[in-house]
Amino acid sequence: MQGKLNEIDIRSILQLIELGQRTGELFVETHSSASFSPNREPAIGYSTLWGRNSRGSMQSWFVFFLNGQIIYAGDSSSSLARLRDYLRRYKVDKALDHTTVSAIATINAPEYGYFWTLLENHVLTPEQGRSIIQSMVQETLFDLLSLHQGSFIFELGSALAPQLTTLEIGPLIAQIMKQVQEWKQFHPHIQSPDQCPAMADPEQLRKSLSESSFEALGRWVDGKTSLRQMARYLNRDIVTVARAIYPHVRQGTVQLLAPEVSDPGQLQTIQTAAAGGKVPRIVCIDDGATVRATVEQILNQHGYEAASISNPLKALSLVFQLKPDLILCDIAMPELDGYEICAMLRTSTAFRETPIIMLTGKDGFIDRVKARMVGATDYLTKPFGEGELLMLLEKYVGLGYPDRPTPDKLLAKALADELEIDSEGSTSISSVP
Repeated sequence: MQGKLNEIDIRSILQLIELGQRTGELFVETHSSASFSPNREPAIGYSTLWGRNSRGSMQSWFVFFLNGQIIYAGDSSSSLARLRDYLRRYKVDKALDHTTVSAIATINAPEYGYFWTLLENHVLTPEQGRSIIQSMVQETLFDLLSLHQGSFIFELGSALAPQLTTLEIGPLIAQIMKQVQEWKQFHPHIQSPDQCPAMADPEQLRKSLSESSFEALGRWVDGKTSLRQMARYLNRDIVTVARAIYPHVRQGTVQLLAPEVSDPGQLQTIQTAAAGGKVPRIVCIDDGATVRATVEQILNQHGYEAASISNPLKALSLVFQLKPDLILCDIAMPELDGYEICAMLRTSTAFRETPIIMLTGKDGFIDRVKARMVGATDYLTKPFGEGELLMLLEKYVGLGYPDRPTPDKLLAKALADELEIDSEGSTSISSVP
């Protein structure tokens, strides 16, 4: 079963899965709006491979079912930020930094793999685990039931295992639809769960609240914590949190900020790199010489440090030497395809949160589903424009550093010397300073 959300809505899809007592996975994808600056258009002289206009980025979600009931749901990013937020509820979020996962995390739900490992290590109790799963499912369904445009595919298959709990679809739909309707009443003052409340007029806000309420509100209304994060920390639904903030937003004592980066861990990484003048390092794994050369030209022009690898078998060992901030990986390659490389990298704690962008010449929906299932962060479909590539780099690792001094030794040359590899040989490592 697959189609467009303007033909059948999420509510109906879920009801069909429940009625049919289906086991499998639902994947939903939609475009998110994106803006581009004039200087992000492809430059004259670039290959027609890069001639497509920039488009908005994609958002996507997975929902896993067992006999018509929901096991787990979440967005298909490989980030662990959401799980970390829920662990903070029980003051065990630091345990995530020392957690090594089994192969379950590399199949199609990295977050679930880490969650289950924490259960097995008794960091979480089963009761706490069920509470987190229920909150994750409700949060995801709130997003999905708010959608009106997008694509979906439901595939029958074996259930995500092991399972901690299952949730009935009918009661969840009724509960979440009520929240979606109430959420609309906050518009236009509150537009997104990812907006971050900040005090606009602290003195006036203090006058309208008791001292204890003002201090409690001040712990959260810092311009960095989103409404969604507040809901996770406080074990409340998003509407309850928005309802508490709404009067202050209307009065102008609290303003809502839209963070440029939604993942706090990612934001910290980008800020640290910027403060230290660190040049973002990008590795491109692609057996196509034209693609590698063009990617390097674009990245060099915009201040990134790039290395490209043509041999997928060598790529797995070389990326551990390069320690990239982001990996671009082609899907269709001989001997070892991009899906396998991504899945293998996700088994290592060194790359569990490194952004991995899949490059594919196939514009098929199924290919994007597979990319998400192995833990890919995002994807680009060839041919893509310079603007699309740079937009994703800025989103995940920040701006380049065009004014950096030229290094004494190029990245690829240094690596080739260290590993005694001929950079013109079969491995074909190349680099741009």
